[in-house]
Amino acid sequence: MLDTILGGATDAAITFGGTVFGILSALVLGGALAFTHAKTSNRSVSQSLVFTLVFLPAVIAVIIMLVGSNVARAFSLAGAFSLVRFRSEPGDPKDIAYVCLVMAIGLSCGMGYMGYAALFTVLLCTVIAGYSFVEARRCPTLRYLRVTIPETLNYPGAFDEVLARYTARHTLTRVRTADLGSLFRLDYTVVLKNPAEEKDFIDALRCRNGNLEISVLLAAD
Repeated sequence: MLDTILGGATDAAITFGGTVFGILSALVLGGALAFTHAKTSNRSVSQSLVFTLVFLPAVIAVIIMLVGSNVARAFSLAGAFSLVRFRSEPGDPKDIAYVCLVMAIGLSCGMGYMGYAALFTVLLCTVIAGYSFVEARRCPTLRYLRVTIPETLNYPGAFDEVLARYTARHTLTRVRTADLGSLFRLDYTVVLKNPAEEKDFIDALRCRNGNLEISVLLAAD
């Protein structure tokens, strides 16, 4: 087993235990990359992408194990997949990169190089986390927030708790009346601590402003 993990496998070396271990390794490593993606993403995380990142390495690993070094199997598999047509919208370049990464993990596990696949995954997750941390510190995304409130709400301090929980910094830039004085509109500039929590941030504000209009705009570069 240890030789298979570090040195790869051939058709003769593939066993039931090695196959199960390879598939489980692919699932674990794919899950680690999916977890890294979810924690470092600066936008809402797609559940379908997370599912793909977890299970695609295992599928690739199984295909590689079945094909092995048999050329006839490889051509048969290529012919079978040529009958399948996939239709999807073009994805974000980062998402495409993640899919390529998990395919590499699946290939490594399918060939029996689980040790190298694990090392590859740890290094990539570390680099991705480090890059995301530096990028977030270097260029925080500034947003313009507009909150509509009824005239009966005493707005000074009304949203301080929510703003402190979800924003790294915030500034009230303008207050004005609307609808003949029955409403107030508060304009803020904010930097979110975690851009992926933007919806939770808006929901928390809605609970304070009586479910009136709230808008969030990205600042122009």
